[in-house]
Amino acid sequence: MSAWRLILAHTRLMLLDLLRSPAYAIPTIFFPSMFFLIFAVPYARRVDRADFVTLSYVAFAIIGVTLFQFGVGIAAERGRPWERYLRTLPVGAFVRFAARIACALTFGLCAAALVALTARLTTPMDFSPAQWLRLGLYAAAGAIPFVLFGIAIGYWASARAAVPIANVFYLLLSFAGGLWLPPQFLPGIAASISPYLPTRQFGELLWSILGAGDAARALPALAIYSLVFAVLAAIGYRRDERTRYA
Repeated sequence: MSAWRLILAHTRLMLLDLLRSPAYAIPTIFFPSMFFLIFAVPYARRVDRADFVTLSYVAFAIIGVTLFQFGVGIAAERGRPWERYLRTLPVGAFVRFAARIACALTFGLCAAALVALTARLTTPMDFSPAQWLRLGLYAAAGAIPFVLFGIAIGYWASARAAVPIANVFYLLLSFAGGLWLPPQFLPGIAASISPYLPTRQFGELLWSILGAGDAARALPALAIYSLVFAVLAAIGYRRDERTRYA
């Protein structure tokens, strides 16, 4: 069986497993939209703010699903019998990582699409067809480093530690990256480090749809972050393999 067929098969099984757990799937997809309704809608009722805030919360939704949910999920799965069984199969790390990325992208994009729909129904946000297309492409590209970051957390942290670690990174990076407040309103230290954070680069990528960000700078920065997080995830995977299965 080719690597791509293995990836598709593995992705399908992972998606079915997650969809059979409504207590996981439903909050994962709906939480960002609830957060948007509570905190963003009052600010985004003005036409000049609605598009920008919507893009910020699309990034926030994708980061939450890919970083927190999947990072914590991997950490919890590492000690289960099913994980030990999977390690006996002739499936390499590349296939498993690719399936994780595909699965996380699916959930992340679903959560982002629901945020966009919520914004369309509750604010004056409105994009052209070309902007919607760019949003879909940029959202998928920008999600990749955060999936890899989540995988790295999952293989480096214990099941108990993964939850607070992922939460701290998720909330602090979202705030300092300008996803809750526009970057020009960030306080001193957050404003100084914001341009170097992956969340800020993701925001810049999406904001470029409106002409308010720099995609030419954001894409290479996100590619570098993807490489760094991929290396950390691969090292963590091999470390866990030596520790548990050597």
